[in-house]
Amino acid sequence: MTRNVVISGGGTGIGLAAARAFAGDGDQVLLLGRRADVLEKAEVPGALTYAADLSDPHGVRGVAEFVAAEFGTVDVLVHSAGGAGNLEPRTETDDPLEAVAHNWTVNFRLNVLTAALLTEALRERLASPGGRLLFLSSIAAYRGSGSGAYAAAKAALHPYAFDLARELGPRGVTVNVVAPGYVEDTGFFGGEIERARRERLVAETSTGRAGTPGDIAATLHWLASPGAAHITAQVIQVNGGAERGH
Repeated sequence: MTRNVVISGGGTGIGLAAARAFAGDGDQVLLLGRRADVLEKAEVPGALTYAADLSDPHGVRGVAEFVAAEFGTVDVLVHSAGGAGNLEPRTETDDPLEAVAHNWTVNFRLNVLTAALLTEALRERLASPGGRLLFLSSIAAYRGSGSGAYAAAKAALHPYAFDLARELGPRGVTVNVVAPGYVEDTGFFGGEIERARRERLVAETSTGRAGTPGDIAATLHWLASPGAAHITAQVIQVNGGAERGH
């Protein structure tokens, strides 16, 4: 049966790979993101697109109205929008505290506020029973990210997801989090990663390779399947064992 699938950050990287996985099943997919041109270029069979800033309540209201008109019910909601702010404009300040405030605010806005606003806007439209709500976290939530801001923002999604799992469970809706490790072929780093850094990240895995968007998409797709109907309030790490270290 065709499902209605909404994916934020659906124009690139993990979100795009997830969109293709669901569309491959014949599901109707809606791609959300800030850049209309990127969404329109995404090669996802039959996908709808809607460009909006998901950290802005006005933009999310527009998404909710579009979803109500086109879908009505949402079977799967995937939050793939986010990042460490590497694609955001740099702050023009020499004040170190202002720089810290900017960095932490950007990371919270990109990773937490986008997910919270979109969830709250669409939660009553989640299929009952059978709805699936999926968040993208990161290995950084377990071991830090260098600056701390990105890691803290991703970690904030975990208790939010657990609360939602309790609230939505009686409706037959599951809520889970997928936490990737290093994944290639995304725009996360804002450009090509340094060779030495890539080699270090790959060396941390037990599998000896970088993750791919397809690895994460396959996990999201499985969590949205009937086979995962009794899995909720979980954080699934997909990092080749890197979080355990060597």
